[in-house]
Amino acid sequence: MASITQQIDMTYGSCRQKIVAFAIPMLIGNVAQQLYNTADSVIVGKFIGDNALAAVGSAGPIMNLLFVLIIGISTGAGIVVAKYFGARQQDDLARSIGACIFVTAAASLFIMCMTPFVIRPMLKLVNTPPSVLDWCAQYLTIVFLGIAGNAFYFILGAILRGLGDSFSALVYLFTATVINTVLDYIFVAHVGLGVPGVAYATVIAQFISAILSLRKLMHMDCFKFEKEMLKPNMKYIRELIRVGLPSGLTQVIFSMSSVVVQSLINSFGEMFIAANVIVMRIDGFVMMPTFSFGSAMTTFAAQNVGAAKMDRVEQGAREGTMVAVGTSIVLVSLIFMFGKPLMHIFTSTEELVQLSYSMLKILMIGYVAMAYTQSVSGVMRGAGDTVTPMIISMVTTILIRVPLAYLISWMTRTPDLPNGSSSCIFISLLISWVLGAAMTALAFRRGKWKKKAFSSLN
Repeated sequence: MASITQQIDMTYGSCRQKIVAFAIPMLIGNVAQQLYNTADSVIVGKFIGDNALAAVGSAGPIMNLLFVLIIGISTGAGIVVAKYFGARQQDDLARSIGACIFVTAAASLFIMCMTPFVIRPMLKLVNTPPSVLDWCAQYLTIVFLGIAGNAFYFILGAILRGLGDSFSALVYLFTATVINTVLDYIFVAHVGLGVPGVAYATVIAQFISAILSLRKLMHMDCFKFEKEMLKPNMKYIRELIRVGLPSGLTQVIFSMSSVVVQSLINSFGEMFIAANVIVMRIDGFVMMPTFSFGSAMTTFAAQNVGAAKMDRVEQGAREGTMVAVGTSIVLVSLIFMFGKPLMHIFTSTEELVQLSYSMLKILMIGYVAMAYTQSVSGVMRGAGDTVTPMIISMVTTILIRVPLAYLISWMTRTPDLPNGSSSCIFISLLISWVLGAAMTALAFRRGKWKKKAFSSLN
């Protein structure tokens, strides 16, 4: 327990223990993040109705697409900071953190100025049902006008994790989750603000978590936090962009595919849209260990590459992946047995519960494949090879998932199902996950990531 709550240097000691100790707070934090998102859905579904639930769900893909700049910066921030931390280069560490803060501020301002003009056209482009379009637009506008809080929490959390402190980010996320849930209930159930109330609660909670993260960073012992470090330095900004851009592009690809697929989802009507929201909320819980171990492996690899300990990187890759896959198998088994009762939390409509559970079962094997993919991709990213995971994501998403979803939809059309079978959404996702795991395994064995790691040391 002591190792979990402290700053973790992963360049020595048991690889498995260090990875697990670092991943546990991130896992708990992902639980909190999912509770954060789930609270919105539960309160909206219970106090406003299934259409409002569909509105919040329909906003998700577009919100992710507009947030990709921040995701790319945070990925780059975690890798660059972890490398300098592992190499014990304090001046480079401080200036790279300053670059992260500067770029985040610029990206936040850009997003705030752009999104009010593009939200409604994007919602119409993906055939958002008229019954939920206004709610979607209101929700997204409020969230993105307050994007700075979420952006700085993302980046500052990535910096803290790069410094080996995954526990503080967890504490601040839990704080934000509690505040968000309480404000959700007050704004929706008592004040009567409806869907916009959920957005206001989210923005307020995120700003508080960002302030707490910044306060923690200013009191870290491993570097000096001075005003001088906030001045833009192109050397570190270029490094941040070089490392983070492929991850950002990966998220662009994923988010654009989600927007395209959302158009297909919307064609199946409000009931299926709501079912998809429920599946994705439970999916979030199942995927939490996968993403937690993937992020832990990225930090582990980056710190050890910085310390020039490549043998340790390979050992950690083996041990961390085994733990991640084993954890996923256990969780999938539990969800298979208890998934249906969980769905009753979101809705009392039995037809919606049955539809959601049947869709969730399609994805079961895919979760294990994703556990492998995320862990191994995390090692490659931490070693500096962020391009290979991006290419694999492009192939599985653009060439496999999206075309396959529309192909299955077209092939299953009948007079009773003019748009085809709605299961096409999840069957195509399963196939893309499994093929992605196979491609990741081949790429890891080829060893391009090792060349990237060695070149960063020279």
